Amino acid sequence: MEKNLFGTDGIRAKVGEFPLDIDSLILLGQAIGLWAQKKYGLEKPIVIGNDTRESCDFIKSALKTGILPHKLDILDVGPLVTPGIFQIVKASKVDLGIVISASHNPYEYNGLKFFDRKKGKLSRDDEQAISDLFFQQLTAKKSPCNSFDIETIYHSFGIETIQKGIAEFNYCMDLLKEFDKDTTFLANKKIIVDCAYGAISFIAENVFEEFDNANIIYLHDDPDGTNINQNCGAMHPEKLQKAVIKHKADIGFAFDGDGDRVVVVNRHGEIKNGDDILALLSTHPKYQKEKAVVGTIMSNYGLDAFLHKQNKKLIRTQVGDKHIAQALTKQKLSLGAEPSGHVICRDYLNTGDGIFAALRVAEAAKLTDNWDLKTFEKFPQINMSIPVTQKKDITTGTLAEIIAQAQTNLPAGRTVVRYSGTEPILRVMVEEKEEKTAQAVCATLVERLQKELG
Repeated sequence: MEKNLFGTDGIRAKVGEFPLDIDSLILLGQAIGLWAQKKYGLEKPIVIGNDTRESCDFIKSALKTGILPHKLDILDVGPLVTPGIFQIVKASKVDLGIVISASHNPYEYNGLKFFDRKKGKLSRDDEQAISDLFFQQLTAKKSPCNSFDIETIYHSFGIETIQKGIAEFNYCMDLLKEFDKDTTFLANKKIIVDCAYGAISFIAENVFEEFDNANIIYLHDDPDGTNINQNCGAMHPEKLQKAVIKHKADIGFAFDGDGDRVVVVNRHGEIKNGDDILALLSTHPKYQKEKAVVGTIMSNYGLDAFLHKQNKKLIRTQVGDKHIAQALTKQKLSLGAEPSGHVICRDYLNTGDGIFAALRVAEAAKLTDNWDLKTFEKFPQINMSIPVTQKKDITTGTLAEIIAQAQTNLPAGRTVVRYSGTEPILRVMVEEKEEKTAQAVCATLVERLQKELG
């Protein structure tokens, strides 16, 4: 089986551990350089940006050490939301963008996401090609700093350009162009914005303050390098709920560390996830003619029923926003989302953009007079995780039989069992109209799987 560094969304690990230790990062930079040189040539720079973790500069420096000797130029845009980096790649007609971020994970983790200008997130083949080059160098057991062709590199370094601030401004202006015909839909509305101590902290004010007569209250907008996602943001919307109730706000938005996902809270303090956002956006006049939207295997069955009443179809993909983006492109559709809050509006950008999705939701609320953000009744979903040391095949043998037997106990529901692409855990989801049934089936399923997995 081929080794691959990539999980559901790029590369992710604890900083200092493989492959985010210094030697591995330099080798990874070399692998990226070799791959990019072959795929794209040498004419355009690689764009690199990051979130607010204190480890970002360390990772960036090590990667640059590996990339620059391949005569590839680097454009460093500094701290910026992930969709902002993709937007710069597309607007500048650069071929490759790299985001240093671990998204919603705590600061001890970090990672890499990659954007191809034409395709968006890298294909599995491209991920495998980078991984192959990395492991070839690793197997050669050369010291990273001594593995370059010394006769060549002194005459063929790439050039690094720093463009902090300018890239942020360009992203904000590009986003705001999508709403410049009506900047009044937030007028006289009180809005709470939870920045998760992440990259949103640097741009939220620049975006939201452009809307006429909006009253904005910001939470967790002072990152210190270690507090990203810490008991706040999209992963912990409880503080946003309390703030919305306390301030009697009309709506609240919680983002994650790199700004590519959003969770919404209505004025009653109720959380609205990616499924709700997809439902709300499907009623927006801009998207009413769409015949289908894209979700994942985790999307709630209630969304399926809601869309059916609108004569729309829900297309499901594997977990991961890159799968949603690929399906949107293939089907020529505009809307897709994961329940976690990755929302893609392909008419703007074919990747998740938290701020853009938030503004579209508020616009939909105004246009449809639905500030309560009413959507649909959800089927209860019970989610549990099983720590694993080895990812055994769950599609055959005893494990597959256990999962199939659990499904027979769900008259109206379903099970989803899958390995996490970013953590060593097996995720188990059971969905059923009756919550007690879902709880019982999930508990039994997890117990049986744990015994088999050891």
